[in-house]
Amino acid sequence: MRISKGARLVCLGILLVVIDQVSKVLVKTNMGLGEQIPVIGQWFRLCFVENEGMAFGMKWGGAVGKFCLSLFRVVLCGALIWWIRSLLRKGAPTGVVTGLTLITAGAFGNIIDCLFYGIIWDYAPLMFGRVVDMLYFPIIRSADRVIFFSPVFNFADSCVTVGAFYLALFQWKFFASEDDKKEKRKAAN
Repeated sequence: MRISKGARLVCLGILLVVIDQVSKVLVKTNMGLGEQIPVIGQWFRLCFVENEGMAFGMKWGGAVGKFCLSLFRVVLCGALIWWIRSLLRKGAPTGVVTGLTLITAGAFGNIIDCLFYGIIWDYAPLMFGRVVDMLYFPIIRSADRVIFFSPVFNFADSCVTVGAFYLALFQWKFFASEDDKKEKRKAAN
């Protein structure tokens, strides 16, 4: 029995979301907010923080901004799923749809936090939850001050970042404009 590329991508996406959510629930239920656990000395720590959902804990527009951000994420995730399905029908390379699946799974993992964590942990209504972050790599330090890479992030953020870098580094030719592709074909002839 042969499993389709689409089915494999769905399984990959589900696996990534499950890893993300399990890690977040474990941190949320076993650590206190702000608590840090050294994993590899001072180079890698679990550090439980929550943010309103924007990169690096930024906020935008109060409650209305939070609602708009959550709604935007849901719409964007839906658009990514539609785009992946469209690319699959057109026979897009596996690397392209895999990179987009990583981004979509990461976005979906953080959407779950925003949509449901406020209700599950009884601190906010639907769409107003906070994103759980825990991975902390203070790579370069000086006298207890982090000089390089101080953000705390989660597995979903990693999926988005890895997917985006993978597409930019290894699949950029697929996204080149048609004019660029035509010029390269003319130059080759």
